[in-house]
Amino acid sequence: MQRIVTDSNSQLPAELQDRYGIAVVPITVVVNGTEYSEGVDLDADGFYALWADGQPEVSTSQPSPGAFVETYNGLIAEGATEILSIHVSDALSGTLNSARIAAQQVDVPVRLVDTGTMSFGISCCVWEAAEALAAGASLESAAVTAEKLAPALGSVTILQALEFTRAQGRLVDQLPEEAAGIPVLAMVDGGTEVLGEGRSIEGLSRLMVDRMTASSEPVRVALCIADASARPFYEAMEAMLADRPNVVDLVRYRVGPSVGAFTGPGAAGGFWWGV
Repeated sequence: MQRIVTDSNSQLPAELQDRYGIAVVPITVVVNGTEYSEGVDLDADGFYALWADGQPEVSTSQPSPGAFVETYNGLIAEGATEILSIHVSDALSGTLNSARIAAQQVDVPVRLVDTGTMSFGISCCVWEAAEALAAGASLESAAVTAEKLAPALGSVTILQALEFTRAQGRLVDQLPEEAAGIPVLAMVDGGTEVLGEGRSIEGLSRLMVDRMTASSEPVRVALCIADASARPFYEAMEAMLADRPNVVDLVRYRVGPSVGAFTGPGAAGGFWWGV
């Protein structure tokens, strides 16, 4: 029996986790000196609630090898004979190295995949690999499917907590020093550029949706928000996507603690890829 493992930086929604039986190893998130396990004792709502009294100090750390050994052995106890372990980019986190150490300590083959991406980009790779396994592909073939997908992913996002993002040291070179509105960032050729700016929910949503559906090819789309302040973007983007005939599958996910630790509240956007 084949099983898939990922890490919680993937922001994998429960819908996909349950659909394919994916095991998720939690990232450690430290808020004001207190450690939490993402998705275990700190979810997205709990994380953003910690901002109520002002901007907290936030950091993250990768899971230990022991956490992976525990997860792998749990799947083996359920009958797994092969494991496909798909994770955040090795260049961005030590998560894959922890998985690599753990893979040497269990009794079934573990095929590791460095997605070369982060956040829901990992889940995109997990989703396609799970679809491949469900269609009868070998574990190795599913792994190659995951590895090939990342360069084909598209992503757009709005960041409303720009000063926080700058302070965390992510996307500093791509963020405008001064913006007339809220910038829309697009993933382009492995980097990030400002697609445009806007002030209204409708205008910002249209910028993002137009980018997601610019090609006529069939696409899967995943929409995200961070906290309740960004919830109107779900409705606006979904309404626009309903009129785009090339959208073949649509899911929602949340920007959870391990990603929100760098983007802050107010973020919204999504990923898409051709199928």
